[in-house]
Amino acid sequence: MSDQQIADILRRVRTIALVGASEKIDRPSYKVMAYLLEQGYQVIPVNLKLAGQTLLGQHVYGQLADIPQPVDMVDVFRNAEAAYRVAQEAIDIKAKVLWLQLGVINEQAKRLAEEAGLEIVMDHCPKIEIPRLGLEK
Repeated sequence: MSDQQIADILRRVRTIALVGASEKIDRPSYKVMAYLLEQGYQVIPVNLKLAGQTLLGQHVYGQLADIPQPVDMVDVFRNAEAAYRVAQEAIDIKAKVLWLQLGVINEQAKRLAEEAGLEIVMDHCPKIEIPRLGLEK
């Protein structure tokens, strides 16, 4: 995916479901969620173990299907093996973008998402890409 395509996605999306959100402040998912909120995105944390709690002021959902509003992008902080299932769930909720974080590489999940019409970013982090591409607010 080109820098232009990534920048277009980051400019266009407003609502991000962050799968694998953590309440631990030293975890990358916590830091990325906090950063995305600071950048003006609506971030919806998804973590079965934390369902019903609040994280960074946002209600935590147990799974993507529980989110009661449209989601533009699903940002995946899970291991590569879990990415395929999350891709299927992203398709089911009609997300437009599947974003697999740094180190999360799953070609089958990529194919599945692309065949369903989703854009996919793999092995990148929006917290790195936003400032690198000059999109910081």
